[in-house]
Amino acid sequence: MNQSAKRYSPLQVALIGGAIATTATASVFGPAWTRCVRAALALQDSPKAIVDQVWQVVNREYVDGKFNQQDWQATRQSLLSKDYASREEAYAAIREALQKLGDPYTRFMDPKQYEALTSQTSGEVSGIGIRMELSEKTKRLTVIEAIENSPALRAGLKAGDEILAIDGKPTKDMKVDDASKLIRGKAGTPITLKLGRLGRNAFDVKLVRATIEVPTVRYTLKQEGNRRVGYIRLREFSSHAADQMRRAIRDLNSKQVNAYVLDLRGNPGGLLQASIEISRMWLDNGGIVRTVDRKGGTEDTKANRTALTNLPLAVLVDGNSASASEILTGALKDNKRAVVIGSQTFGKALVQSVHELSDGSGLAVTIAHYYTPQGTDINRKGITPDIKLDLTEAQERQLATNPDLVGTQNDPQYARAIAVLSGNNFAQPPISQPSGSMSAGARDLKL
Repeated sequence: MNQSAKRYSPLQVALIGGAIATTATASVFGPAWTRCVRAALALQDSPKAIVDQVWQVVNREYVDGKFNQQDWQATRQSLLSKDYASREEAYAAIREALQKLGDPYTRFMDPKQYEALTSQTSGEVSGIGIRMELSEKTKRLTVIEAIENSPALRAGLKAGDEILAIDGKPTKDMKVDDASKLIRGKAGTPITLKLGRLGRNAFDVKLVRATIEVPTVRYTLKQEGNRRVGYIRLREFSSHAADQMRRAIRDLNSKQVNAYVLDLRGNPGGLLQASIEISRMWLDNGGIVRTVDRKGGTEDTKANRTALTNLPLAVLVDGNSASASEILTGALKDNKRAVVIGSQTFGKALVQSVHELSDGSGLAVTIAHYYTPQGTDINRKGITPDIKLDLTEAQERQLATNPDLVGTQNDPQYARAIAVLSGNNFAQPPISQPSGSMSAGARDLKL
């Protein structure tokens, strides 16, 4: 999970403690002290409390101690001098203040946005465990897949099933997002779907929602000529990504693969610790990443002799491979552990810490800059692949409309990877170097 602030900021804790002390000693401190306490309590219960919480976190942690040449103290005075009629007004003022930092990754999230982020990075959802789409052919909500170990799979839902109603509500003309909101819910609560399936009449299926681990790693064994290739696609670095990657590599190892293709295309990043753990599955020795905080303090993370394989490896990237994807790619590239194929990566070399605020909203604040093992700053530049191969618009469109072609010989970047792997003259493990590790404090950082 993400690194969270306590329920109250340090300032709020002090004010609450002060209020308790005043109850016992009001006669000692007199009316002036009592007025201060009342003002503090009023701040605590008003939208200004969230405003000040945000200011305090940024003031304490933001990577740029000069705050983009902004007078951050004056910003606080301005924020707290205003009266906010609602939390929404306070949220708008917070966002306006954060924009002055010139950092799109330091951002405020209302409670719904924060809940969505934590759900994404946790790698878990509460629902029945299906992937669905609006079929272009039938214009009906259709099951694409029932996820492993889910209520849907246990209830027998299949790819191609049409969802005709959710708890009695017809789904005709319903959007996928609206259907998802109806299907998701608290674990342990019941839901009834009316399904349409080829060859039988419409029927009801009763299910009980559960907490489900979302698959972020998909893998398969491919026979490419005389080579057995383990193809692994990693969609994001959630809290379950490392465990899923570990299972994938071990399973493919047991099937006697000769080489691997790791597909990071479209992967926007996720948790820093997940990228470190996964890097260590491919690297026995060498650096992984170096982070630098606002005071110039550096922390180097290295491999620790826990690689699961040293077989030849190709990594696929594109312009949407960002952040944690770039940490993994940079580590493998700089250590000459893999050949990187595809398009220039996104170029995000900043680390955020994510905080829950007292009303359920959240704040992501940039706390560090990172560099690849060779000290390269990729921010706003990205990583240049060893073999640069951009897809044409027609090729991108073909893969987007026919996802089954991704990771096949009809996928030009994958096909190039297979051709390179056939040469078997790259991706040798690096020479032994001292190992090290990043402190536990980095485990909940998001990239």
